Amino acid sequence: MIVELGHYALIMALATALLQSVLPLIGARRMDQSLMDFAPAASLACFSLTLFSFFALTVAYVTSDFSVVNVWENSHTLKPMIYKISGVWGNHEGSMLLWILILTFFSALVAVFGGNLPSTLKSNVLAVQAWIVSTFLLFVLLTSNPFARLNPAPIEGRDLNPILQDIGLAIHPPLLYLGYVGFSICFSFAVAALIDGRIDAAWARWVRPWTLAAWTTLTAGIAMGSYWAYYELGWGGWWFWDPVENASFMPWLAGTALLHSALVMEKREALKIWTVLLAIMTFSLSLLGTFLVRSGVLTSVHAFATDPTRGVFILGILVLFIGGAFALFAMRAQTLSHGGIFAPISREGALVLNNLFLTTATATVLVGTLYPLVLEAITGEKISVGPPFFNLTFGPLMIPLLLAVPFGPLLAWKRGDLWAVCQRLYAAAGISLLVALAVIYFSTGAPVLAALGVALGVWLMAGSVTDLLTRAGVGRAKLSVLWPRLKGLPRSAFGTATAHFGVGVMVIGIVAVTAFSTEAVTTLRPGEQTTAGPFALRFEELRPNNGPNYTETQGRLTVLRDGEAISQITPSKRIYTARRMPTTEAGIMTTGASQLYVALGDETADGGTVVRVWWKPWVTFIWIGAVIMSLGGIVSLSDRRLRIGAPSPKRAKTPVPAGETQ
Repeated sequence: MIVELGHYALIMALATALLQSVLPLIGARRMDQSLMDFAPAASLACFSLTLFSFFALTVAYVTSDFSVVNVWENSHTLKPMIYKISGVWGNHEGSMLLWILILTFFSALVAVFGGNLPSTLKSNVLAVQAWIVSTFLLFVLLTSNPFARLNPAPIEGRDLNPILQDIGLAIHPPLLYLGYVGFSICFSFAVAALIDGRIDAAWARWVRPWTLAAWTTLTAGIAMGSYWAYYELGWGGWWFWDPVENASFMPWLAGTALLHSALVMEKREALKIWTVLLAIMTFSLSLLGTFLVRSGVLTSVHAFATDPTRGVFILGILVLFIGGAFALFAMRAQTLSHGGIFAPISREGALVLNNLFLTTATATVLVGTLYPLVLEAITGEKISVGPPFFNLTFGPLMIPLLLAVPFGPLLAWKRGDLWAVCQRLYAAAGISLLVALAVIYFSTGAPVLAALGVALGVWLMAGSVTDLLTRAGVGRAKLSVLWPRLKGLPRSAFGTATAHFGVGVMVIGIVAVTAFSTEAVTTLRPGEQTTAGPFALRFEELRPNNGPNYTETQGRLTVLRDGEAISQITPSKRIYTARRMPTTEAGIMTTGASQLYVALGDETADGGTVVRVWWKPWVTFIWIGAVIMSLGGIVSLSDRRLRIGAPSPKRAKTPVPAGETQ
């Protein structure tokens, strides 16, 4: 019964969303407050109905109701409970329901926390969001119904794809979708402002927290997905430039540019046209990613669906929203003023440089992702664009951007003094140079480029600390007032510095694992050894083992250092009972920031086992850096000025040093 109620709730949500997409617009046009007040109530109702529908599907999974096609195809009675729940979004239909739930969730958030928005803007935003919700509800109800029934009901299910039965996949999609779908609110703000014909600094102040929230969760989601692929797929890599990985990375790049562009617009009322365009482009890239993953044009471990009918429907949504938004933008662009003027050497100029590199990098990834698809569609020829292309095009774009990052926060608005900023960064530059020399000295034979790469990461970290210390008045104020001044800085300043610090940590991890990791593929028999980095590994045995819904062959290897056993690693190869699908489970030992990574291969005729061993120094810095970046976003969101748009009444505590801005 609850399944039918869940289906009915989706239909009711569609009806509510359709009303929400029309009535508030009419109300904003006529200045009819009663119609405009309908938008928040409809948003909350639509979210509640979608949440109930999602709950109903979850109940079907938890109770193993195999009369539901979606449950039968993606669950099994022996599956652990955590994977029964994560199985709800581990398939096309369920993940689209999660997509819609998050769409309505952001709509409800605007309804609840948008009290400081003008009534017309709020109504238009919620109406545009309802357009998106309506189209995706139609898509689910017409092509991807998660509540379709089977009669008679099978006794047992087919089980979830084994590589999705992992805690990482229980966390990764919700986080990713919160960011991926969260940019829809930025899109709705942009379209609503174009409809209203009013785009100013206040608009940027309202849209920036939503951009930051989406960016923060997307950062965490991409990092979680990267780590899942690293340890679950047994390839030993942290990023593969897979087209579906790129589909989530492109909105992140564009969203990062939007975040910085909105800051310029808020502070200086500059870059208005560009900021609105970025808001449209960012969510357009999210829609493009949805099309790539679900249309069947890509074959990937990340792809959900291969039904071209669904692809055509999503392509229609893509054309409707992207085409409509750009058409509206073209009509309104001439009426928008360009905003404030600033010198090239200024904080605005640094943020424009940031946008230039980020959007160019986005275009590079877009071309590398779509070119093989377009070529195949036109000529039938299949080509592969992989890491060599992206490393040669994307990497060089990032180096000058990262070098410039510490300068931006230290430059003044409107007109900055580059020489004065260089003087403030002397210490950061000196520390970075010393680190580069230390890497060359202590890592025998280390490539100079690797040492410079590590130094670049340290430069970012030291630069972010320099920003905070400079704002606190180090070098100009007495020691006794430095701490109060540092505590008195706005949280957004700490958030920015934290995020930039995290980028530096990530850069160090990427450079170190690229330059210093080692790989060995060997055949071992019980008692034989191999080496990896500073460790030796002794192969002890292969032994059978049973899990709740799989059987596995587990290898046991003893890790030795200087001849003494310090740990054991147990990689395995599993066969899942229902699908008879094999998976490789890597064995990982973490020591400090580095990891010893072992994956089992096939058994040989002479009783040996193929073993792949990687030594990956500082590899965890990649994900630690991403976590620090997300933490920076959370810290910035906690700034009252960002959430409410008004300064705290308690702020007149500590004076700001002369010549400094916050």
